[in-house]
Amino acid sequence: MTDEQTDFLHTAVVAAQEAARIHRFHIGGDLDVATKSNETDLVTKVDKMCEQRIRDLILERYPHHTVLGEEMGGPGSDAQGNEAEYRWIVDPLDGTVNYAHGFPFYCVSIALEIRGKVEVGVVLDSAHHEMFSAVRGNGAYLDGAPMRTSGESDPARAMLATGFAYDPDRLVENSHVFMRVLPHVRAIRRPGAAALDLCYVAAGRLDAFWEITLNAWDVAAGVLIVEEAGGRVTTGNGDPYRLDDPVLIASNGWLHEPLVELLALHDIKA
Repeated sequence: MTDEQTDFLHTAVVAAQEAARIHRFHIGGDLDVATKSNETDLVTKVDKMCEQRIRDLILERYPHHTVLGEEMGGPGSDAQGNEAEYRWIVDPLDGTVNYAHGFPFYCVSIALEIRGKVEVGVVLDSAHHEMFSAVRGNGAYLDGAPMRTSGESDPARAMLATGFAYDPDRLVENSHVFMRVLPHVRAIRRPGAAALDLCYVAAGRLDAFWEITLNAWDVAAGVLIVEEAGGRVTTGNGDPYRLDDPVLIASNGWLHEPLVELLALHDIKA
């Protein structure tokens, strides 16, 4: 890695560790839980505290960068109105519903996009103290050790994961997909944190993952981590995935084409 890449990765790691400390300190306490789009779309004071801490740390080190976060949004341009060359994409607490219920599957996700391409990704599972990371062109790592996707090529032997959008129509839509696919695979899990689902694909714990209507902060880091671990991430019709696409399919690579065909999500529109 270059010195610049090393510095960016270090910043993402430190920011993620700061957020994870906040997660752990407040778990089980008064979270000041509120709703956003509906009763299942939660936000807690921890989400907001973590995002503020991450923003402060990043912008202290890189005052000319911009930050896009789940709770506070963010511009696509810098303070002078120029298109942002360096944009950090942050989910301070992915899996908020899990966190609020004490279910230990949640994380902080931080990515750095440079000139429109994600170059650094860090996902820290604060419940299990696992750090997933990648820098483009340098592989993917779990707690500093290289990791690779699984080698499974038969959907019938594959374990998949998915998630369900807060939008009721999208939830029903993916429920139909779930039921159609289930008889053709070994198992489907629904853990509830897309960033970690992607990292589990990268680590070979899952063979594939799909979801409809994810946001950039949910997946920016995880997509890079999957790709650097040897996996593949596309849209519903198999095209390269972009952060604003309505369907994400991630796999170990070996399963990808049959999975795209099995899911049949090519007609889903934003």
